[in-house]
Amino acid sequence: MELNKKTLVGTVGYHILGNHSLPPILLPHLKRLDMPAHVKVDELNWGPVAVVQMLEAEIPSFDRVIIVCAIERSHRSIGDISVFKWLGGLPETAQIQACVGDAATGVISVENLLVIGEYFNVWNDEVYLVDVEPGPEIAGEDLTPAVQKKIPTVLALVKQLALGDLTDDLQIEPLFGDRIFQTSMEV
Repeated sequence: MELNKKTLVGTVGYHILGNHSLPPILLPHLKRLDMPAHVKVDELNWGPVAVVQMLEAEIPSFDRVIIVCAIERSHRSIGDISVFKWLGGLPETAQIQACVGDAATGVISVENLLVIGEYFNVWNDEVYLVDVEPGPEIAGEDLTPAVQKKIPTVLALVKQLALGDLTDDLQIEPLFGDRIFQTSMEV
């Protein structure tokens, strides 16, 4: 376990959108976790370019970033949890421009954040996603029971990653920037 790496735990997700709102719903729970002083918890919904600027201004920079998200992936059931490690790479130039365009118009997207962060070289070697399958978008403030019951597991996973406790039983899938838009629904 590595207890001294400067770590950012961030949530990315829309409010009032059912299960897709899990990350912002979890923010107060994440802030209450018993974590060392070098772990910062923050909402990262204020746009990828602003997040990049915040990361660039952070001295010393974060050694580890953990992003809590809820992205639809066709092969999972509602409430399934996946942990990904960002391994970098960039999509084609047109896709990078599309990410910047989305960011400028206020689209909240983990994929855009990762790609724009990669383009501006703000990610260190340890960027993880804790991703919960939300299912289809449904307006509302409530989580389904399948997602609600996963909250303790998500919190435990985030804490485990924040503390650098990467045990053999933790299944981490790779996530590449040059394939992120091909695989975001399929990974």
